[in-house]
Amino acid sequence: MNASADYIASGSTLRRIFPVLAWIPQYRAEWLRADLVAGVTLAAYVIPAAIGDTSLAQLPPQVGLYAALFPALVFWVFCSSRLTIVSVTSAISLLLGTSLGSLSGGDASRYAALAAATAVLVALLALGASLVKLGGILNFVSESVMAGFKTGVAFYLASTQLPKLFGFAGVHGGDFWSRMGHFFSHLHESNAAAMMTGFVALAILVIGKVFFTHRPVALLVVVGGILCASWFGLDERGVKLLGDVPQGLPRPGIPQVDLKELNELLPLALACFLLAAVETAAVGRLFSAKRGTRVDPNQEFLALAAANLASGLGRGFPVSGGMSQSLVNDSAGGRTPLSGFFAGVILLIVTVFFSGVLRDLPQPVLAAVVLVAVASLINVSLLRRLWRVARGEFIVAVSALVGVLCSGLLRGVLIGAIISLVLLLRRVAKPHIAFLGRIPGARRFSDMERHPDNLLVPGAVLVRVESDLVYFNAEHVHDTVLEHVRSAPQVPKIVICDLGTSPYVDMAGADMLNMLHDDLQEIGVGLHLVDAHSEVRDMLRTEGLENKVGRIDRFTSLEDAVNHFMRGEAGIGYNG
Repeated sequence: MNASADYIASGSTLRRIFPVLAWIPQYRAEWLRADLVAGVTLAAYVIPAAIGDTSLAQLPPQVGLYAALFPALVFWVFCSSRLTIVSVTSAISLLLGTSLGSLSGGDASRYAALAAATAVLVALLALGASLVKLGGILNFVSESVMAGFKTGVAFYLASTQLPKLFGFAGVHGGDFWSRMGHFFSHLHESNAAAMMTGFVALAILVIGKVFFTHRPVALLVVVGGILCASWFGLDERGVKLLGDVPQGLPRPGIPQVDLKELNELLPLALACFLLAAVETAAVGRLFSAKRGTRVDPNQEFLALAAANLASGLGRGFPVSGGMSQSLVNDSAGGRTPLSGFFAGVILLIVTVFFSGVLRDLPQPVLAAVVLVAVASLINVSLLRRLWRVARGEFIVAVSALVGVLCSGLLRGVLIGAIISLVLLLRRVAKPHIAFLGRIPGARRFSDMERHPDNLLVPGAVLVRVESDLVYFNAEHVHDTVLEHVRSAPQVPKIVICDLGTSPYVDMAGADMLNMLHDDLQEIGVGLHLVDAHSEVRDMLRTEGLENKVGRIDRFTSLEDAVNHFMRGEAGIGYNG
């Protein structure tokens, strides 16, 4: 019996670590074709996108293939989401491209080793987050922060690609404004053949995005660009080509970096992990809502750890769940994580046998692929909705956007997150304090400010604080209630405080209620408390408040207290 129980427990643990063991026995034969078609479509989309994003990281194109290939072969085993695809992403690539240059000292091999080491560090951070179950921390990076951050990233990315699209030398380093200044001041150096190539590719990609959504149009554009470069001799016309892409797989191994360099890489790895965690969680939430499934953020951390470890050991760089790649997977009919595995197998074949054909890919075509891809980062509808219904959140989004453009990617997301937390604390520090009236024809009470037709209770002020009562809002609550009582046309006999919406009261909150009782008593007004939660009752009794305001229990509701007061019953009224 014990052996059987141990076997069942062991199986349950394995299924938690490897979710594939839970769904693979239920796999249906008719799903195989759908997953295979989705995998082929996905690979066709990922190859040019990975090469484009890798250029943002200032790494050779084959590194992008490694970073897309190895994670795809392991992520599907660990992920709890059915449709999330892990791959190279623009935001992380750009973060690497703007951070690693100073650490590598211009040494290309050192740069690649640092990028791979960053992926290993991201894997360790993700593993630690999974083990201590930190999935809840993702809630602190709000959707408004990410909306502003992604919009800023899109503009920043565009500033890096526009010179390539127009066929003249770009500028490495610098912020968005210096890049755009360089672009406009060097427009006269544009190459006509490069512009023609880039704009034709851009037009085809835009048409494909509008009329052939989530189809491998980018692959057709890449193939067409390679053929045009060969037929028309574009390199002889001044159009830069991608160059040699080594064929075959790298020798896997631990990146050769020392302890000092790892310490310097840690802030960058932390930023990459934050972006990867937020993006992967956002993708998972999107499809879990759409498919009615559940996504475990702590399990996604474990899947991210496996994917980034595979990328780092395979000479790649940090990866995350990709929104556009996952949407392609969904639209192509993917049913299970096997579609991502099939895409990885196709990437493996291309990397081993066919990567050499990418040598003649024109740089303007690659720039067009990146520009169209990053356009999806700009969520105009969300920004417009924030402006209409939540101006504070809109300010947070704009702050993150401006932070990215003025201070870089890492500082941009930190600025947005800090402002979001400050606004949250401000809302808690000055919570809404509702003064209540009876709803006509009902036994319930609601806010007089929102419903001025409510009926006042003669001789009583009914108040409800819609927040915890803690040290940084206690003074505001005290002053607001006391001011309302003092400004009333007639001094009331009692203030009845409904604590049903205050699930937590700390010592400062209890002291505030004590002080409020004493201050009200000085002007001849009583205080009574109702609907306090059990932990709140314990705190108030410990602080001796029950001796002043009367018994605080779970039996007396606001309606009961009002009825007792109107009947003049003992215990409800002035406690002088």
